[in-house]
Amino acid sequence: MTHNILSAQHLSKKVPSTEGQLTILDDVSFSLKAGDSLAIIGRSGSGKSTLLGLLAGLDLPSSGTVALAGHDLSSLDEDQRAAVRAAHVGFVFQAFLLLDSLNALENVMLPLELAGHANPEQRARELLIRVGLESRLKHPVNLLSGGEQQRVALARAFATEPEVLFADEPTGNLDSQTGETITELLFAMNKELGTTLVLVTHDDKLAARCQQSLRLEAGRQVEQTCN
Repeated sequence: MTHNILSAQHLSKKVPSTEGQLTILDDVSFSLKAGDSLAIIGRSGSGKSTLLGLLAGLDLPSSGTVALAGHDLSSLDEDQRAAVRAAHVGFVFQAFLLLDSLNALENVMLPLELAGHANPEQRARELLIRVGLESRLKHPVNLLSGGEQQRVALARAFATEPEVLFADEPTGNLDSQTGETITELLFAMNKELGTTLVLVTHDDKLAARCQQSLRLEAGRQVEQTCN
């Protein structure tokens, strides 16, 4: 029986402001089985990135719980949450967040080296070839195009074969054709590795590819649909 790899129960996030408590997220609940895909959609300021941060344990909710890969994140301290992320999670961001001082191969090797992988260079090469960058292995990442940089970021995110991949606007800085290529790669690797995808996106095409969509408005969950 497929188990829930990620679930949120009554998640809320409030922060102090000059006018009292400001509610950024209000009572969000859902669950995902291993290998599923979820698009979190909504306008700017609706709470999408806040929700993603709570789901990944980068921040703690004001109330409610998150269970990630069998761990109740609210019961863990910061170091323990970091250990859960290292063991189970990959990230892709709109801004790529690659290390400019390293080339493409070295960027992908880094998480493998940190995880103590037996042959990080071979694994990194395989992944970069998989995303179509066999001719760019030794290129400094700051000399790559935006689409190429996002491919490096994808290869790096999938390097340790995470159970859950969180992606914040993965096609946001790309033209539509390049964005489509990245989308195809995301779902191909989702299928090949059985990785659960959680995507924050404004891209309707990307959202439609996900099995579920969760729409936020002003921090509230207004709709959850199966595509």
